[in-house]
Amino acid sequence: MKKQLLILLSFLCFAICIHAQDNADARQVAEQSLSKSKDIISTAQKEDDAEKKSNWKISGILSLNTSASYLVNWVAGGNNTVNAVAAANVSFLYKKNNVAWDSNIDTDYGIAYLSDNNFPWRKTNDKLNISTKFGWEFAKTWYLTALGSFKTQYAYGFDYGTDTKKLSSMFMAPSYTDLSVGIDWKPNDIFSLYLSPVAGRITTAITDSIDLKLKYAVMTQEDIDNGINKNFRAEFGASFKGSINYTRIENFKILTTVSLFTPYTKDFGKVDVDWDFSISYQFLKVLNVSLGTSLKYYNSVLIPDKDGNNPKARVQFKSILGLGIGYSF
Repeated sequence: MKKQLLILLSFLCFAICIHAQDNADARQVAEQSLSKSKDIISTAQKEDDAEKKSNWKISGILSLNTSASYLVNWVAGGNNTVNAVAAANVSFLYKKNNVAWDSNIDTDYGIAYLSDNNFPWRKTNDKLNISTKFGWEFAKTWYLTALGSFKTQYAYGFDYGTDTKKLSSMFMAPSYTDLSVGIDWKPNDIFSLYLSPVAGRITTAITDSIDLKLKYAVMTQEDIDNGINKNFRAEFGASFKGSINYTRIENFKILTTVSLFTPYTKDFGKVDVDWDFSISYQFLKVLNVSLGTSLKYYNSVLIPDKDGNNPKARVQFKSILGLGIGYSF
């Protein structure tokens, strides 16, 4: 009897050991399967996130440059001054399959204070340029594209004399809205060339000032003589746009855009030019040195000489060299 009990107990122990081993193996297999599943899900999620991130490329320059001087009994002469310029140039690029969408915001605003002056507070910089370009790739690096852009300024601008000032610009006076359809060549994310034979431009001067409407050719003297009052001028012509967005070197950015437009009128071949350029280098994480320039030439904008005579189309140029707080990305 005892022998039979010992044999039975031995079988029970053996069965329990086998069952425990089976459970341990099952748990190990389950844990390995769960771990592999987590790895697969994680890898898929990372690939999905990488794909989503790769569709967008955002880069730009943000800066704030300031300077000030304070003089007391300074025999060499001079003025107390304060200058501040805030600027931003940001590009958004989206690329997925055959679709490409590029947008850009280029803006700045600056103000200065000069003591011992009849008009101590003066605007030094003022620009708001917005553009967007949507294209469909019909051949490698070639896109059928629609483009829209808008350019104006934020605040009142004046031409200053010794004791007088004359209004020279304001929001929407002038403004330039361009709409076009054409072909865009984008060999890479840095460089693009766009040509449109079907382009429209709307120039506005939304103001009661007849002088501003005449200055920006929204109205003519003939319109005034005939009692016609207009706030905009529409033109149809051809346009060209080239842009570079170079951000390959760490902390070093170059952004530049050239836009050309000529109307299909008797002035065909006379080209309006807009060229904006900015370059920056960021160091010590928060400090930024930058150079920005804007060059314009508009055939319809007549600018007199320094004596106020001989108005004609002239090159307009502005540059900003600054060292201040900045961030480039």
